[in-house]
Amino acid sequence: MGDSLKERLGKGFSIFGKLRIQVSHGTIIAIAALLLILFVAFTVRILPLRWENLAQGKVLLNEFDPYYQFSITKHMVDNGLLSPYWPTHWINYMKWYPDGIDMSSSLPALPMTAAVLYQIVSVFGVNIDLMTFCSVLPAVIAVVSCLIMYYLGKDMGGRTVGLFAALFLALAPSFLQRSALGFFDTEVPGVLGLVLFIFLFLRSLDSNRSLRASIFYALGAGAALAYFIAGWGAAYYVLGLTVLFVFVMVIIKRYSQRLLISYSLTFGLALFIATKVPYISLSYLFSGAVIPVAGVFVVLLIAELLRNNISMRTKLILTGSALAVLIGGFVTLWVTGIFGRSGLQGKFSTVLDPFIRASSPLIDSVAEQRISAWGNLYIELGISILFFLVGMYFTLRNPTNRNIFLLLFAVTSLYFATSMVRLLVLFAPAFAIIAGIGILSVIKPFFTLLKESPRVLAKSKRRLARVSKEYSGVAVFIIFMILVTNFAFSPQTGGMPRAISQAFTPTAISASSLPVGGPGLSAPVGAWLDAVHYLNNNVPSSTAVVMWWDYGNWLSDLGNVTSLCDNTTVNSTQIENVGFIFMANENQSMRMLSAYGQDRVKYIAVFTVLYVSPTSSGTYVATPAGYGDEGKWSWMAKISGQAKDRFIKEGYITAADAWTDETAFGSSQSGQWVWNEKGLNCTVFELMNYAEVQYAQRMSASGLFSISPDQTTTAPKYFKEAYFAGINTSPTQYGYLVPIVAIYSIDWAAYNADMGITG
Repeated sequence: MGDSLKERLGKGFSIFGKLRIQVSHGTIIAIAALLLILFVAFTVRILPLRWENLAQGKVLLNEFDPYYQFSITKHMVDNGLLSPYWPTHWINYMKWYPDGIDMSSSLPALPMTAAVLYQIVSVFGVNIDLMTFCSVLPAVIAVVSCLIMYYLGKDMGGRTVGLFAALFLALAPSFLQRSALGFFDTEVPGVLGLVLFIFLFLRSLDSNRSLRASIFYALGAGAALAYFIAGWGAAYYVLGLTVLFVFVMVIIKRYSQRLLISYSLTFGLALFIATKVPYISLSYLFSGAVIPVAGVFVVLLIAELLRNNISMRTKLILTGSALAVLIGGFVTLWVTGIFGRSGLQGKFSTVLDPFIRASSPLIDSVAEQRISAWGNLYIELGISILFFLVGMYFTLRNPTNRNIFLLLFAVTSLYFATSMVRLLVLFAPAFAIIAGIGILSVIKPFFTLLKESPRVLAKSKRRLARVSKEYSGVAVFIIFMILVTNFAFSPQTGGMPRAISQAFTPTAISASSLPVGGPGLSAPVGAWLDAVHYLNNNVPSSTAVVMWWDYGNWLSDLGNVTSLCDNTTVNSTQIENVGFIFMANENQSMRMLSAYGQDRVKYIAVFTVLYVSPTSSGTYVATPAGYGDEGKWSWMAKISGQAKDRFIKEGYITAADAWTDETAFGSSQSGQWVWNEKGLNCTVFELMNYAEVQYAQRMSASGLFSISPDQTTTAPKYFKEAYFAGINTSPTQYGYLVPIVAIYSIDWAAYNADMGITG
């Protein structure tokens, strides 16, 4: 018995000894290239680590919105994944004082993903700060997205297209910027969900696969779409794109049962999960972008019925009945107000019609929500746009089901990208695949010639064949140089590679919102870091600090103080009030501030950036640079100007003293802004100008620089200097840019004495 067992085991192991894993050289090269692309995709995204304080074991987040997402993640880690939503809604009273903000009105995919992964790594004993983990996570998810992009491109055009697609997505400036170190925001799960959904959904439609495989792919696509819906509001676009694709397939008579099954399973599962997600709920089904899903499902059912051998009369009856049901259902939803209430949601409708944004200063004030200029597209695409155009041509020449989807994806995402700068990231995957197809289509004939074996021909013909091969080699070399130029030298960014120029900059707070970076910057810019450090150590968390809404999340999440408004912009009325506080004169501002409670509102702050330029006499003059509130005050005027009638009615201002936009405070003369008397007396100018004067005096007193402010004014009456971060910055330290975060304490005692207020 023992011998027979040994013999059997010996034979079993001998089988493994005979196995030979055969891998072609092409496969090895492809795997190596893919690994290199993924390595580059990760390393280029963590370049900002250079400016983070790793000695303290904490890496900061980038921009402003990621801090909002971080606050939800931290709450989930501390109190449970459902804690912001259940059993009661979490109201964060450190934001949007005095009412606070309902944090349950947030999409959960990103914070839940981060919280779960953080708890997993913690179980394995990895000791890492939560903010650091959230800061690095976008780079990791971006690598996963690029890996999926490889397989999606491979399905579209083969292994070569997959590699090019992964490379283009890895180094796409829009995607790189929104997945680099610290960009912990909704685009991170959004792009992952987008490429994963497209990959799985198109595989579910592949007729060469078994029905069982198609069902599994359709269910996977549904789960990916549900994740996308739970992570980014741009899921409306993917819903519309897929509905359009399926409708086009029916119109061009490419309907199949596989299409009906895949569509039904994908959207059935996705919407079932989505409606269970906190904040989304059943009302999502009645939004203007989701209702067409049901309409196209009815169209598919009609197409399936019409495939059967039934009479023309029956076909007409079925078609007419279905149309009647669709129209009747739409009218019912419209009359009952269900469709009107949910409609095309907010930003989605402003993307379809960008002129809506122009009528709203609050929306238009956000740079990432403006209409894309041609320069944005050129920086994004570079010279590789030539390959995109070629790829569009060859894709159009071969209208397979996958290529039809790809064409619709490219055209619609390009429209969205030109409508809003932020949505260039939606266009990046479509561009990556089509550009890859274009490169392969151009280079393939030349490679074919190069691989041809030499033929024995006449002397003249041998010479002709040899010249042909040489020209093919030259063509391949030119294409290679175009790609190298696009990725390595990038003329459109002054020589620095596009990927490096987008990623090799500090996080926004470590740069104090200055346009600095690259090898010339050896340390972070300290103004904002010093400001939040001061607030953390000297101001109680219950104290409200008034600042423009851009900086609200930095105040509450890093400064640990209470803010009146932030980037969530959930309360436009309060943003109008804050705009009024800054644009009104001191007495008017103090009256508005007192409405929020003198016991809580004790500080007001401005952020200003000075440009210190030398003069012919050897001295310097400080002028506004435009990177701080000196570039944003006009939006304060426009946004608060929208509420002019309300302010008059509430008695904060008279009709003669009211304003509608920035023109009430001065005018532009010879390309420079000149303040009038009203402008010189508005609160924001006084606060910025006083900080500028103090900086000029301190630098001049040091004896190193003789600096004059561009204008002088009297000191604010009710706002006293508390802490001016960046006031000692040398003009030459950051290329003559000087950031100052000027924090003022509010002198309520002086105001009450002047107003005769007692008690």
